[in-house]
Order: sequence, then structure tokens, then C-alpha cells
Amino acid sequence: MNWIPTIPIEARLAVLFALGGVLGSLANLATYRLAWHKRSISPLSPPDPGAPPRVWFDRVPIFGWLGLWRESAVHGRGFWIRPMLVELLAAFGLAWLYYWEVVEVGLLPPEQRRNVPAAWQMMLHAQFVVHAILFWLMLAASLIDLDEKTIPDEITVPGALVGLALAVMLPGAALPDWRRLTPLIADGEWSTMTLGSPVAPPDGYPAAWPLALGLACWALWCFGLLRRDWYARHGLGRAVRLCLARLARTPSTPWIGVMAGMGAALIVLVWTLGGPRWTALLSALVGMAAAAGIVWTVRLVGGAAMGREAMGFGDVTLMAMIGAYVGWQASVFIFFLSPLVAVVVGVARYVVCRDKEIPFGPFLCLATVFVVLRWDAVWNWASAMFRPAWLVPASLGVCAVLLGVFLTVWQMIKRILFRPR
Repeated sequence: MNWIPTIPIEARLAVLFALGGVLGSLANLATYRLAWHKRSISPLSPPDPGAPPRVWFDRVPIFGWLGLWRESAVHGRGFWIRPMLVELLAAFGLAWLYYWEVVEVGLLPPEQRRNVPAAWQMMLHAQFVVHAILFWLMLAASLIDLDEKTIPDEITVPGALVGLALAVMLPGAALPDWRRLTPLIADGEWSTMTLGSPVAPPDGYPAAWPLALGLACWALWCFGLLRRDWYARHGLGRAVRLCLARLARTPSTPWIGVMAGMGAALIVLVWTLGGPRWTALLSALVGMAAAAGIVWTVRLVGGAAMGREAMGFGDVTLMAMIGAYVGWQASVFIFFLSPLVAVVVGVARYVVCRDKEIPFGPFLCLATVFVVLRWDAVWNWASAMFRPAWLVPASLGVCAVLLGVFLTVWQMIKRILFRPR
């Protein structure tokens, strides 16, 4: 990819702007066709039977929506404004993302952005491609979550698989670990986040424990995708039999089993090859499992304390997908940052709309965008916390216990203060 910088930056950004518009159009298509209640709003889908005939110009990203207002009688007044803004945002966003990550090298500290070795161009472009894919997946998932308060597996499951595949094919595209990068600048080498960052990466083949860890993470993710109905009212034995019976009748069970077996075989193959590809895959697997595990734990603890669902399982699969791209260290920051934004927006939404239910997925995605784009500042502030390997997992465990205690006490206070008189 060293030939790409020879193209004028204006030409590159123009092409990316046009490509971003196309990606925004595809995000709108996914929003309306992968949702539970499918709608024929996107010009790339078959039109509604009651809509006027469409023309070729309707499919032009951004500008085509100026003519689709004529379908307002079918889809509602102003229906075309949001999808047009989505495509405009995707167009500007893709061009800006390239300028920030490749031209400005914005994921590194300012002192390391000067005199970037030519050998880094391939890694910078690969990093941009991976993050563009992740942001597109999050955009489609967020739009559906805003509309229906649900996140379809059709986005998060393939998205996580793509993230794992990209980790193997483009091991240099992970977030940069510039804490270990400084001594290597003179040699033109590149250092990325791994399982042990900011310390040295874990051993590969023939060490057995990294393989066991990777397979365990993969198994946990596959288990999370299985249908798990659990009704213990009539005893443990009946609950187990009912769960297994429904699991056997679910059409997706055999496919998940095949995926689990094939995935495990591929993980073993990459482990035997070793090197950066295995290091990157192991980091992605642990990131996927750790990110999902954090949200899953909050879902279980919060549900037990409040007596109702605290978070949807779509948030678990969404966080697993994000973790496959950014690793477990960044996932910790994302999880703790997202509630801060959610609280502010949730309070404002309640004051204006009196709506107490807010989708959490978009806030996870916003936090991810912030952490990725400001990775230089985030890692500079918090990398020291990850040097004792036990500190972060132990802290997360303590936080889970405190969360359960807090929610239980809060439920008791609400019952006392707001009980009927």
C-alpha cells in the first residue's frame, strides 16, 4: 500500500466520500431489512406496493432522498430526513476517519506522529479498513436499536466472525500499543495491542495454555448464541429436560454446533502457525469473550437484583463483536464510559418524552468511537493500570458484587418510598 500516498490527498478523500455515501446507503438497507419489523424504505429494497414508481436516481446516495419525499404518504412525513443524514454522516465520516488515522496518524501520541516510517503505511491503512468496518456495523446496529430496542444477531454474529478473520489476515491492524512502540521507531517496526499489553505478548506454539484460553473464549461465545430457556418452577430435573428439548428443536442449534467445531479447528491451525497472526487472534478471542462477559455479568446481576431484565442479550453480542476488534483492554474503557453518556441522555429523554426505557447499544457504540479515535489519550492515561495482570479482572469482580448490592438496596428503597398508601 505504499503507492497510495502518491495519490493526491484530495483525490483520496473524494473517493472515500463517495464510498462512504454508498456504505451509508447499505447501512440504511440493513436498518430497514434486518429489523424485526421490516420496511421498504431503502431505495435498494423492493418498493412498498402503495408507493409511487421509483427511478434510477432514487438509488443515488444522499441526493436520491430529495426525490423520495414523494413516498411520505406511505412512510410518514419527513421519513427521508434521517436516512439522508445517515448517508451524509457516513460519507463525511469515512473521509475524516482516513484523514485522522492515516494522514494525521491520530491514534499515536503527537510526539510519535512526526517522521512516520514508510513501512507503517500498510499498517495504518489496514487499521483504517478494520475500524471502518467496525463503525459501519455499529452504525447499522445502533439505528435498529433506536427503532426497536433490539439488536439483531444478523449484524453482531457475522460482525464478530469478520473481526476474528481480520485479526488473522491483518494482525498489524489492532490498536497500537505505543507504550512498546517507542524503542522500535528507528527500525520502522510496529507494535499492537495484545493479550498482555502493555507487557510482552503471550507465548504461542507449542505452549498449550494460550490455545486452551482461546478455545475457552470461543466456546463461551458459541454457548452464548444457543437458546437457553430456563424454568425452574417445577424442579431442577424438569428444567434441564425442558431446556435440552427446546434446544434440540431450535433450528439454529446444529448450525452453531458446526460453527463451533470448524472455528475450533481453525483456531488450532492458527496456533500451530504461531507468530503475529496467532497473537492477534488470541487477543481478539479474549477481547470478544471478556467484553461479552462484562455485559453478561451486569445483565445477570442486574436482573437478579431488580427482578426484571436489566440489559438485552443483544447488548452482549454487540459488545462481543466490539471486543473482537479492539481487544479486552479497550473494552473495559468502553463499558465504563458508555453509562456516563447513557445517564445524561436517559435523564433528558425522560424529562422530554417520559420514556424510561432507553436502548443501551448506541451508547456502547458511541463510547467505542471515542475510545478508538482518542486511543492515544486513553492509553496514556490508563495503561499503568494494566501492568499488574490481576488488577483489572479483580476490580471488575468487585464492581459486579457492588453493583448487585447497590441495585438490591435501591429496589428496597423504592419499595419503601413508593409503596401504595
